[in-house]
Amino acid sequence: MPNQPQQRTVLERFPAGSPRGSWPAEEYAAAQRAQGTDAQVVMDLASDQFLVVTDTAIQ
Repeated sequence: MPNQPQQRTVLERFPAGSPRGSWPAEEYAAAQRAQGTDAQVVMDLASDQFLVVTDTAIQ
């Protein structure tokens, strides 16, 4: 059976050029996890943004 790409939902986008010591994407993902959403931060190189994503279907 071939592997199918995993569906992810983008919860929020953050520009990669945040001030030094500022991690808004990580902070947002941590807040989402505290509320029960399995959120992760990934880098979208094409748009130069950090994306907060989840594998959980959001309704």
